[in-house]
Amino acid sequence: MSISRRGFLGSAIAASLATSLNAQEAQRNNDPQKKKEESSHSGGSFGSGKRPIIISANNGVNYLDGAFAFLKGGGDTLDAALRVVKGPEDDPNDDSVGLGGLPNEEGVVELDACCMHGPTRRAGSVGGVRNIKNVSLVSKAVMEHTGHVMLVGEGAERFAVAMGYPRENLLTERSRKIWLLWKEAHSTDDWWGPGLADPHWIPPSPQNSPQSELWQERIHRLEERAALLGIEPEFRMAAIRRVLSPPTGTIHCSALNDKGEISGCTTTSGLAFKLPGRCGDSPIIGAGCYTDQDVGSAGATGSGEENIKVAGAHTIVENMRHGMPPLDAGMDTLKRIARNYNNDMNKLKFIDMTYYILRKDGAYAGVSLWEGYTEQKKHKIAVHDGTKRSEVTVSLFKGVSHEFPPFPVAMPKELTEDSVYVK
Repeated sequence: MSISRRGFLGSAIAASLATSLNAQEAQRNNDPQKKKEESSHSGGSFGSGKRPIIISANNGVNYLDGAFAFLKGGGDTLDAALRVVKGPEDDPNDDSVGLGGLPNEEGVVELDACCMHGPTRRAGSVGGVRNIKNVSLVSKAVMEHTGHVMLVGEGAERFAVAMGYPRENLLTERSRKIWLLWKEAHSTDDWWGPGLADPHWIPPSPQNSPQSELWQERIHRLEERAALLGIEPEFRMAAIRRVLSPPTGTIHCSALNDKGEISGCTTTSGLAFKLPGRCGDSPIIGAGCYTDQDVGSAGATGSGEENIKVAGAHTIVENMRHGMPPLDAGMDTLKRIARNYNNDMNKLKFIDMTYYILRKDGAYAGVSLWEGYTEQKKHKIAVHDGTKRSEVTVSLFKGVSHEFPPFPVAMPKELTEDSVYVK
C-alpha cells in the first residue's frame, strides 16, 4: 500500500485532519456500541480514548506512576516520557539500555536515542554514543540547543559533555562478565553476515539426537566458564541465554496530556555484541519513534534492521492519519515486515517486533510480530491512564520467535523460563 507523505506539508490539511480526529473522538464518546466494538476487536490492547495517558515498553512499568503524576499536574509531555525511559537508563541491573547495557563485540557500550516533541514539532537524536548514560536526555538537548536533528559517535559524546552530562564507564561488572562469556563462546561465531535478508541464507538443520547432545555439552561448558568468571549462580542461566541469543534491548514511551499534546521517545543500548558503530532503529526518526501532533505517536522494540526497512513508527502514524485505528495501523506495518520476506516463515521465525501506538484522542494499541520470546514471556505494553497496568500485545503470528543467530536445535527448557530474564 503506497501512502502519500504530503499530509504533513500543509497546515491547512493538518488542521483539517485534526478537526476530523476530534470529531471521530466525539462520535466514539457518544456511541457506546462503537466503543464496545473497538474493545472487542482489540483483544484488550485497544484503549477507548482516555486522557491523560502514558504508554511504554513493559520495562518502563515501574516508572509510570511518577511520570503520570507529573503529566497530570501539568508537566510537559516529552518530559513525562523521558521520566519513564530514564529509569531503566539509570538502572545498572537493566542491561537493555543506559548504564549496564550489553556492549558491542569489542566490549564497549554504545547507546542510541531519539525524541519528538509534538507541541513544537521538533525532534532530536543521537547514535553510537559512548560513555554517556542518559542519551534520551541528550537527544532532547540536541533538539533544544542545536540547529541539527541528529548527532552521532564522538561528536555526540562531546556535545553531551558540553551540555553538562558527565562521562562515565557504562560497562558494569555483570555486563562485562556476560561479554567475556560471549567472547569466549563465539570466537568463530559472530554478527558478521550473511544475514536473514541474504537470498542465499539457509535455515539451520532440524533437530536430531547427536546435535541435541552437543547442545547440552555446550551449555555445560558455558556454565563452568560462567562460574570461573564469577557470574553469580542465580544469574548464570540468564547470562548463558544472553550469550546464545543476544537480546535487543530498548524502551519506548509516548505521553499524551488532557489538552491533546503528545510526545514520544525511544532509547537503547542496541543489539548485544553488535558490530561497533551499528545503529538500529531507535535513533532513527520515523523508525524507532515518530510523533505527529495532529495524529499520534508510535515507537518500536525488536529487530531494528527490519523496522528501519519499513519506517515502522512513521508508517503507523501515517496509517492512522488515513483513518486506520491504532490496532490496524500496527498490524498493517507488521505485515510489511512479513512481506519483505515473502511471508517465508523459515526466516520470519527469527525476527520479532513490538509496536507501541498512541493516537491523539487517547486510543492506543500494542502489537507484535509473535506472541512472545518464550511461552512464559509474552510481549506486553505498559499503560497508565489513572490506572497502571501491563497488557499483552495482539500478535500477527501465533507462537514465539526463535533465537538468532539460529542454532540447529531447540533451546533447552532451562533457558526459556521466566527466571532467565530476571535483571
